[in-house]
Amino acid sequence: MKFWQRIYVFSLILFILTFNLAGILIIDKIHDENLRREVNRCLSEHLSIYSGINLSIPINDILRRYSRNISSDKEVLYNAINDYYNKNNDKSIYIELLDKDNKSVFSNITFKLPEDREEIKSLSANKRQYLIRDIDNKSYIFISNSISMNNNEYTFTYARNISEVYDERKTQYTFFFKIDIVVSLIFMVFMYFISRHITKPIKNLIDATKRISKGNFSEKVEVKSRDEVSLLAENFNSMAQVVDEKINELEKNNNEKQRFIDNLTHELKTPLTSIIGYADLLRTTKYNEESFIDGLDFIYKEGKRLEELSFKLMDLILLKNEDFKLKNEHIKNIVLDVEESLRPKLYEKNISLTLQGDDFQMRMENDLMKVLISNLVVNAIKASDIDSKLDIYINKDNYQVEIKDYGMGIPKEHLDKIFEPFYMVDRARTRANNGAGLGLSICKRIMDIHSGSIKVRSEVNKGTSIKLIFNIDKGGDLSDEI
Repeated sequence: MKFWQRIYVFSLILFILTFNLAGILIIDKIHDENLRREVNRCLSEHLSIYSGINLSIPINDILRRYSRNISSDKEVLYNAINDYYNKNNDKSIYIELLDKDNKSVFSNITFKLPEDREEIKSLSANKRQYLIRDIDNKSYIFISNSISMNNNEYTFTYARNISEVYDERKTQYTFFFKIDIVVSLIFMVFMYFISRHITKPIKNLIDATKRISKGNFSEKVEVKSRDEVSLLAENFNSMAQVVDEKINELEKNNNEKQRFIDNLTHELKTPLTSIIGYADLLRTTKYNEESFIDGLDFIYKEGKRLEELSFKLMDLILLKNEDFKLKNEHIKNIVLDVEESLRPKLYEKNISLTLQGDDFQMRMENDLMKVLISNLVVNAIKASDIDSKLDIYINKDNYQVEIKDYGMGIPKEHLDKIFEPFYMVDRARTRANNGAGLGLSICKRIMDIHSGSIKVRSEVNKGTSIKLIFNIDKGGDLSDEI
């Protein structure tokens, strides 16, 4: 059963049960009130008749004494009741008088009474008992008590037809059930459209999930309501956006991995082809000292390039898998060590290196930081002309290190890709220096380990500025390691 159908059915059942229960309770409450009023009226009538008969008994008794025909007590009671009954002239009232043997003294009851009459048992003058009984599809109330005359006890019973009270309840029930059918039909129609309208956003969500399952991860659900369904839709849209971003990220990573593999294959293929070609040439041709030396020299250079490539790849693997321990170090000491180790390369091109700024401390891995700055300085040397210069600025206030050269620069269209593995702005120049386009990707990974970032600014033929920005709040805490 669909959700809107369940809402529809459950709402309809709840409405019918609630509406009918409320209607029945109201009708029964009205009936009980009417019955109570009718019983009180009958009790009042009974008391009035009973009092009137008691008042007329002495008069009839006096008349009996002075009459020529001496009447019995039963005749006196009969005359008293008959006189009162004739004066009131209410034909809906039934009166019965029984002696101690339950023989009738007076009765105008025209219907047959049951043999077992609970209302006339254990009576007294000060005690009244009443009972409602159904006789011949009619409802009667019987009120009984006793009358004393000359030490003889008589049973006095008052009866009245109160079927109207019960007939009125039946009429109310009949009318209510007619209304109930009409109202339920109207509710069914309205609830059908309401349940469909309420669950429409959920249907939209279901349709959206179907479209997403087919690969349309950018799917969005529009819900204009301000309820839990709207919140669900917002969360669904957020989830779909996250999924879309993750899918795009996975696709990007997959493309990067594929590009990495393609580039690695290409980088391995070129020197291996040359090495195999020259080795085969030396193996199959007649010995010539000059050719032999040139071939070995080329094999050696290509072998060194493969060695450099393998070292760089090993560095990338270690940077991804190893958990490095950071300690407080002075950044200036790292820069001075790098300058000392690269002094021969600086001399080769007669490049002067200037170090400026104040020293600062931060948590770092000493060897990795040397690799980072060394790679950047080597790249700057390669990009610089002979008799050029390099500047290194240390910014203590912002925890930054800037390495600036005045060489060939990097075109703008390449700036967002230079940190990708195997990416080369100038392949010929990179290979001439035994490079493989892995240096900057290693630098990026080292900065990630130190919770930092790299900012690059460059102009063609004017130079390049690479700024290392360390985020002390995340990874550069100056507290000593425990």
